[in-house]
Amino acid sequence: MTEKPLERGTNRPTRMLRLPEVVARTGLSRSTIYMRVELGRFPRPVSLGERAVGWIEAEIEAWIRARAGERRSGDGPAARTHGTPKEESA
Repeated sequence: MTEKPLERGTNRPTRMLRLPEVVARTGLSRSTIYMRVELGRFPRPVSLGERAVGWIEAEIEAWIRARAGERRSGDGPAARTHGTPKEESA
């Protein structure tokens, strides 16, 4: 029997997500994901072979939780764009 690597601090096996799943979970487009990766604002993909990459599920989940935390705490762009009307310039 082959052992699967475990996520740090859990008993769950590490799961790799392909791009369509990352897009579905985050609501970001493919181009936005890659732009944020280059800016260091999104988890980097892991090479799965010559022409395939995937993202570690736990890193994507942590990124989503961090965005939600920014919104709740009032920090970051998510907090500034949700629930507050845009001020008009006079």
